[in-house]
Amino acid sequence: MLTYLLLFLLGLAAGISGSLVGLGGGFIVVPALAFMYPDMPTAHLAGTSMAMLLFNSISSTYVYARQKRIDYQAALWFAAASIPGSVIGALFSEQVEGRAFFVSFGIFLILIALLLLFKPKKPLTLPFQPTVKRSFTDAGGSRFEYAYHMPTGVIISFFVGFLASLFGVGGGSLMVPTMTLLLGFSTHIAVATSMLQIFLSAIVSTSTHAYLHNIEWIMVLCLAPGAIIGGQLGARLAKRLPAKLLLRLLSVFLIIVAARLIMK
Repeated sequence: MLTYLLLFLLGLAAGISGSLVGLGGGFIVVPALAFMYPDMPTAHLAGTSMAMLLFNSISSTYVYARQKRIDYQAALWFAAASIPGSVIGALFSEQVEGRAFFVSFGIFLILIALLLLFKPKKPLTLPFQPTVKRSFTDAGGSRFEYAYHMPTGVIISFFVGFLASLFGVGGGSLMVPTMTLLLGFSTHIAVATSMLQIFLSAIVSTSTHAYLHNIEWIMVLCLAPGAIIGGQLGARLAKRLPAKLLLRLLSVFLIIVAARLIMK
């Protein structure tokens, strides 16, 4: 019973933190499961985390849709590119041995943490002219206007899908910085759009992991309720809490977890 409660709380923490900043909660679930179940195969860590992310992304996407902060056109195009990558990542996860998985995942987390800590204040200038211009108003009356280069987002999305499925994390850990730094998205729009993309790609990735028998369904049943509740809470808190403070705390946490994984 205690184990089931811990898994529920883990899903809750992952759901809140994941949807709060649009990263998905896999960066918390994968290290936590690795510590709780040291003998669990790495492919099962990724598959179980991805199944949990599916429930988390459904919950948070619903809230962001009601807030009218999702760029559906971008989410659909980016998801279409990330889905083939997620299938390849799920297949490749079975070939990665334990030590290589943990070291690679640790390095991945450190890079994401550094990117969040030292994110430039202004979007980077790409040598391409924008191909898409967007302008809309959310449910609260805030207006958002931006333009971006669609091919750049599509290409990056493929690699994001691969890494997300390989490690069992939400692709938002790369897509949110990509959308804000390279494509000029508002942070709030990037987070909301990222969650819809995670949901769409997680459907395929979870299905692939399930076909490969990489998912521990009993764990998912314990993680999912917390992830669903956390997804609702995180998406609502995102409107109220200072983003800079959250990102800095998250970055420090990621570095600590990464160091522990590499030493493992």
